[in-house]
Amino acid sequence: MNTYIKRAFAFAALASVCLFAAGCGNTDSTGSTPKEKKEITIGVTPGPHADIMEQVKKEAAKQGIMIKIMEFSDYVTPDVALSNKEIDMNSYQHKPYMDNLVKDKGLKITAIGQTIIAPIGLYSHKIKSLDEVKESDTVAVPNDPTNGARGLLLLQKAGFIKIQDGVTYPTVTDITENKKNLKIKELDAAQIPRSLDDVTFAAVNTNYALDAGLNPVTDALLREDKDSPYTNILAVHEDDKDNPTLKKIVEIYHSDVIKNYITDHYKGAFIPAF
Repeated sequence: MNTYIKRAFAFAALASVCLFAAGCGNTDSTGSTPKEKKEITIGVTPGPHADIMEQVKKEAAKQGIMIKIMEFSDYVTPDVALSNKEIDMNSYQHKPYMDNLVKDKGLKITAIGQTIIAPIGLYSHKIKSLDEVKESDTVAVPNDPTNGARGLLLLQKAGFIKIQDGVTYPTVTDITENKKNLKIKELDAAQIPRSLDDVTFAAVNTNYALDAGLNPVTDALLREDKDSPYTNILAVHEDDKDNPTLKKIVEIYHSDVIKNYITDHYKGAFIPAF
């Protein structure tokens, strides 16, 4: 596995996290169509989101759009800064996480485009194919709400369970059918790779799979695809959802140049979600 890919998950703390003065966002008090901006500040977290945005920055410059990338060392400040119009856009989170933060903190931000997904996958030290799963086998899934839901949705995709209709982010209580009477063991996501000798198979996040020496492309028995609800997003302030320059940045991110960069650079560990 590419060493760079593993390093991409080692999100080191930054020396400082600075915020721009109010007014960096694009405010139009008249309520008219937002004016086009040519200089944009985008918040990211270190690793793949920052790396890919550097490529977007290069392409945007060719079209006269100047991007300033600001790195944050946590997963709350970038959304607060965006809601306060201290930055113009951010790229670091999936939509369920943003929706939860919006609800909890009353933030005024919204998604305007998808970026990448780091797929959760089913891995095993005991079987080579999901066809080998037997009655009453044990499967481990993360015990936190976000990754636990992802693991259960993947089990449903594999055909092992059915989840109650209308439930987007399920828990084990939402399982309506368990075809092989699988024993579902909920564990801390970071500990699951160490449990692979004790369970038949398990749902493992990409970063923890890489840390454990697993290759997400060749070792996973099944992985999420680009249609997962847990794809990462480009977010903006609600007032800027129709901003032409920000929409142009989404177009650049979704270009073949960026798609090919993600595919070639990360070798399938990250998947373009567009």
